Amino acid sequence: MGRTRRKTWRWRIAGLVLLIALVGAVWGGWRALHWQPPRSEYPVQGVLVGEADGDVDFTALRATGADFAYLEASRGASGRDADFPRNLDAVGAIGLPHGVVHAYDPCVPAERQTANFVTIVPRDATTLPPVIALDKLASECGDPVIEAAVESELTTFINQVENHVGQPVVLKIAPTFEARYGIATRIERNLWLERDFVQPDYAGRPWTLWTANTRLMGEGNLTGLRWVVVQP
Repeated sequence: MGRTRRKTWRWRIAGLVLLIALVGAVWGGWRALHWQPPRSEYPVQGVLVGEADGDVDFTALRATGADFAYLEASRGASGRDADFPRNLDAVGAIGLPHGVVHAYDPCVPAERQTANFVTIVPRDATTLPPVIALDKLASECGDPVIEAAVESELTTFINQVENHVGQPVVLKIAPTFEARYGIATRIERNLWLERDFVQPDYAGRPWTLWTANTRLMGEGNLTGLRWVVVQP
């Protein structure tokens, strides 16, 4: 009888531990979906939006707490975000401060990417600084000459974009790109870094923008929001 009771208690304790673990996982998942950095520490917060987000309700984004929006606009030499024109009109209609993002392709010459960018992105002195997203590695191009010229081509593109918009760009650097090229310490521009829930430190110097949560759930059934904060 004693052994039976001990086994019963072991099963009960194991069940209780499992239940606690499940509750913790559910709570952790719920918190992740709703977590925003505290406004007391980061008063200005916003969102990154592109065609992968579908038909975005920017009024709902404002209700979620977005003080600004960055809109994905162009990619490489010919890629264009299908929803950029609609998103640009939408943020303008409600007066939401906004900027644009170009996804840089190291496999493509700077001049061709500039031509794509200036065709789709209008000159507008009231917009936020433009962003160059650095994610794709030149090693994917399969050409050692391109690999060796990453920094010089990127610098050319930066200068051309800045001449078009009339203000310095922000470099949105992925961890893998920074680990490979060390661009953050080689090109002096404001930085946009990314890491869910924990402040990023992989650039070796302070960031200006931080993607703090890539799966935020917002108002109006908005899901998977890429939530961004500004360094105060």
